[in-house]
Amino acid sequence: MKLLKVLCVVALVFAVSAIAYAETQSVKVSGDITMRAFARQNYDLVDQDVEFDPLGIGGLGERSTDWATFLQSTAEVQVDADLTDNVSGVIRLVNQRVWGDDLYTNEVTGEIQQMTPNGMMYFDGAGLTGGVPFKTTNPITENAFSVQLDLAYIELKEFLYSPLTLRIGRQDLWFGRGFIIGANMQDPGWNLYAMEYTAIRSFDAVRATLDYDPWTIDAVFAKISENAMEADDDINLWGVNVGYVFDSYNGEVEAYWWFKQSRNPGPATLLGILGTDMTSFTNSNVLDNSVHVLGGRGSFDPIEDVTVALEGAYQTGAYMIPNQTNKRTRNAWALDAMIEFRTFQDSMAWRPVLGFEYIFYSGEKDLGNQTVASTGDYEGWDPMFRGKFDTAIREFQNVYYTTAQASTPSFTNQHQVLVRGTVEPTDSLTFDAVYAHFWLAEDFITTNTKRNIGDEVDLQLTWDYTEDVSFGLLAAWFIPGTFFQNQQDDVATDIVATAKLSF
Repeated sequence: MKLLKVLCVVALVFAVSAIAYAETQSVKVSGDITMRAFARQNYDLVDQDVEFDPLGIGGLGERSTDWATFLQSTAEVQVDADLTDNVSGVIRLVNQRVWGDDLYTNEVTGEIQQMTPNGMMYFDGAGLTGGVPFKTTNPITENAFSVQLDLAYIELKEFLYSPLTLRIGRQDLWFGRGFIIGANMQDPGWNLYAMEYTAIRSFDAVRATLDYDPWTIDAVFAKISENAMEADDDINLWGVNVGYVFDSYNGEVEAYWWFKQSRNPGPATLLGILGTDMTSFTNSNVLDNSVHVLGGRGSFDPIEDVTVALEGAYQTGAYMIPNQTNKRTRNAWALDAMIEFRTFQDSMAWRPVLGFEYIFYSGEKDLGNQTVASTGDYEGWDPMFRGKFDTAIREFQNVYYTTAQASTPSFTNQHQVLVRGTVEPTDSLTFDAVYAHFWLAEDFITTNTKRNIGDEVDLQLTWDYTEDVSFGLLAAWFIPGTFFQNQQDDVATDIVATAKLSF
């Protein structure tokens, strides 16, 4: 009898296994391994720094920190499973780390003084009374070899209705050129020194797509932050994107509405880091930063090998800093105009491409001087979840890396003009160059009416060693303009060497 039971169990296991195998149509495993070496000088725009001494114990002030050198690596493994009845699933796991920093308890100061991923700075005691902001000893003890979940979603095609596709779970979101929605930049374990190179840019989201070719309608809900301090303290993202593709001129248009619902604590977060009791904070101390974005985008080829693109967006909603009595109405604008010439790509051996782009973000005169008495419309542009970044240094100033003018982040109160060029000396070698000029949209403060932020030059060489392996070298320089004061206007340098394997 026991033998019969064993045989029945074995038969059942084989039967279930056969059924499971039959349900899985295909499984694809892919991924990549990327190593980067960094050398950064004067990222804070101050030459001849001395090592920061947060405890004031002395003996650390003789060593220059003008150069920051380190190595980072990223490893990603993705599994795509196609099942029956238009069902599929995707999982991607990521490890990203700095070589040799096993527990991430080191200070990151000097050239790469960092801000937290949500844009709030850590301070020491001096910082609270006007000292320099910096990232203190990491509050999260994360092992260098920990693995984070990047993607985990199921996709249901022809769900209830043949044009409808439903995607549920942790997923990438990218709409248009990524000007408004493209990346939810994250470093869950605080593992990276160069945060802009994080591989984790995904959203916890539900996305429904209606495909009425040539029309496409997307509806999205994403949970950005859940109950940080209070039950109504979440950050949510809602949106609808409607697109149409023309059958001529390679034309397409999109219109969208996005709503970032944010009631995130202001100083409560900072004081919580410092160990202050949170029970004394009430809703009157909560930062209200709810943003509605209405916009549209279009592109077409007026003639062959020439592309023209234009995107404009308007932001409204509420803006209120902690302890402010009345909410201010947001009234902000952004514009992105681009033209690209590929005219000689097929007729010249090096296949040149030339592009020009202008970007504008409206802004407040002094973003860092908002008080509880501030009134009137708030004109500062909120970056939302932008995934499109055009330069290596300026795009991340006062976002991930502080300068002496910490109240001038790159995503607001700024005009920028970019000139791009690309050539391919050989089939496996590509050379890209970018020149960018930046200036303020509004005077910063009455004592400094200079608007010239500066210029940047980025040069990048990419060598496709094989179909699977590539090497890259980036050299970038940001030259501060007259907006920056003397001894706070030294040239910043960024050199990044990359080796990447994709499979």
